[in-house]
Amino acid sequence: MSSITLDDLRRYAVARTLFTPTTLAKAIERLGFVQADPIRAPARAQDLTLRHRVRDYRAGDLERSYAKLAIEEDHFVNYGFMSREHAALMHPRLTDRKWDAKTKRQAADILSFVRERGAVHPRELEQHFAHGRVKNYWGGSSNAGTKIMGGLHYRSQLRVARRDNGIRLYEALPESFGAIHTLDDAQRAAQLVELLIRKYAPLPAASLTYLVRLLVNYGAPHLVSQAQQAMRTAHELLASSSIDGTTWYWPADENPASARHKVKDEVRLLAPFDPVAWDRRRFVLLWDWTYKFEAYTPPAKRQFGYYALPLLWRDQVIGWANVSMDNGQLHADFGYAKSKPREAAFKTALDEELQRMAQFLIPRS
Repeated sequence: MSSITLDDLRRYAVARTLFTPTTLAKAIERLGFVQADPIRAPARAQDLTLRHRVRDYRAGDLERSYAKLAIEEDHFVNYGFMSREHAALMHPRLTDRKWDAKTKRQAADILSFVRERGAVHPRELEQHFAHGRVKNYWGGSSNAGTKIMGGLHYRSQLRVARRDNGIRLYEALPESFGAIHTLDDAQRAAQLVELLIRKYAPLPAASLTYLVRLLVNYGAPHLVSQAQQAMRTAHELLASSSIDGTTWYWPADENPASARHKVKDEVRLLAPFDPVAWDRRRFVLLWDWTYKFEAYTPPAKRQFGYYALPLLWRDQVIGWANVSMDNGQLHADFGYAKSKPREAAFKTALDEELQRMAQFLIPRS
């Protein structure tokens, strides 16, 4: 498609993922995967992502509804939420993450305990076993038992049953889970690669390669050779176009230049991991500036702020906002990559988005 332009890709990238709001289950199914993050500033990333795509969504609705929906918390290209059918493509997951003999014994004891008790809170596990604390990924410390339950989850032994104030409760993964699909590894890999393409398209070639690497290294290391073959096949089956030396890919049944990809006069405050902004390589190509997630950057070195939300106006990400809620009042500090739009339509749309954000942050009674 030599007639595709960067303007087409920009509109397409925004319009295809910011679809008309629907139900929570349908939104997750359509997105394919919703990345999770524990920081609340002003809400968790999964809630900030879903509020644009689910009717009358409030912060915490996903956690409140999780146990009633056919969805799973699981590893994909990172950690988040997927439909049960999509999550099952990752299992049974084999891993080269080795445990020493002591940890293996502890894991076996924990697995037996969870199978006997049902959904188990980490506090209950610690009271029973007292495994002590270990260093976690972020440099702090966590209960050793909690870390092992996470490992059993990754190894297709446990699943997240629900959350209690953000804390994961685990239960045994049903044997029937692995029977959802009667697919071989090559078929699973092909469907997973298709899932990530439909999630993040349009994709620069380098981003497609990077995503597949994340999939096989972090989410499904047992599918390495099959995923690599699936990517080679995907390159042949996807539609593509070269623009200014960059090759872009998207599903062959979609047309970025279609008139149906219309962008409204709306402002959106996006999660740092929203599909619109997630691929930082694509972000620079589409919007010609570099956005950074700085929650783990030392304060003195931050350019945007602790939890800067990308600011989307029509089909342009023009800046960022740091948002907080204090005594029922919403506060927002803005920054702009170039300059603040002067048109009245922008001010109206921004006010409407801040009103939507405030409503989203009000707890359900």
